[in-house]
Amino acid sequence: MSKTIFITGGAGFIGSALVRFLIENTEHRVVNFDKLTYAGNLESLESIASSARYHFVHGDINDCNLVSDTFNKYQPDWIMHLAAESHVDRSIDGPGEFIQTNIVGTYNLLEAARNYFDSLTSEKQKSFRFHHISTDEVYGDLGETGLFTESTPYDPSSPYSASKAASDHLVRAWHRTYNLPVVLTNCSNNYGPYHFPEKLIPLMILNALEGKALPVYGDGNQVRDWLFVEDHARALYKVVCDGENGQTYNIGGFNEKKNIDVVTVICDHLNSLIDDKPKGITDFKELITFVTDRPGHDVRYAIDASKIDSKLNWQPRETFESGILKTIKWYLDNLNWCQRVQDGSYQRERLGTNND
Repeated sequence: MSKTIFITGGAGFIGSALVRFLIENTEHRVVNFDKLTYAGNLESLESIASSARYHFVHGDINDCNLVSDTFNKYQPDWIMHLAAESHVDRSIDGPGEFIQTNIVGTYNLLEAARNYFDSLTSEKQKSFRFHHISTDEVYGDLGETGLFTESTPYDPSSPYSASKAASDHLVRAWHRTYNLPVVLTNCSNNYGPYHFPEKLIPLMILNALEGKALPVYGDGNQVRDWLFVEDHARALYKVVCDGENGQTYNIGGFNEKKNIDVVTVICDHLNSLIDDKPKGITDFKELITFVTDRPGHDVRYAIDASKIDSKLNWQPRETFESGILKTIKWYLDNLNWCQRVQDGSYQRERLGTNND
């Protein structure tokens, strides 16, 4: 049966992938509620913008009246909450925005959702779902062995991860205290098309094309599990449809890679794909530059995604090898998007140094 899905942050990287997936692969109606901050870009949704099932509302989750009015207008069956400040380095330079959006904003959204839920008929309440999308960074530094599971204790290291941990706790509290039907997901590092150029993979691609340094933190041996964003979108849909009320599901790509290896793979692909390299460059790996590590940089994250596999029958379709090549080719084919999405507030400068 067709549902109305209210998505916060649907113009962001993961949010836009989810919106595109829902419009292209389901019959659901999607209401995209987005503030359009620096990382939100409606160009990422041009392919589905003309759909009669797609609706965009320009709004801030801290605008309680607008959130409530939008709920009342569209009568959503499911709420999928992705709106967040999400870049660790930015949280080091300016933690206040992360507290306001990720913690206070989630509180305001939960309160609006609770009031809306209480107004529904008992039949509508049975199918209502609040899906909170979070990160594996709430678990902190994993160490050299082991995997994050849904029962791993929280130990956030940065203002970003601390704010997301707080929002996770709020969602669980609203479930336990007010019986709001919720599901939560914590995902590993996403990558893929339409990724804002401050993040590692697009930053490396775009810097390399311009012959700029490829900055790698510390020794580059930090390990992350990489998840192709379109695989993540499928997982989110699985969870909101079939996840058990009150449960958390970790979503990972089964692709642990050292940062330096990710950068090296990007360079090798670019070496093969590009004949006309920047002046003086014969191998893009020549541009790799090791820089001072950022404060509180966790060494390793790795997700145990066996629960979502066994309970909901989800597995990633892309390996890192297939996904990274698709990603690089997308950026090479969409350099105009990259140029337009950078509005002047970020020009691939170094963030997160904690220097005034």
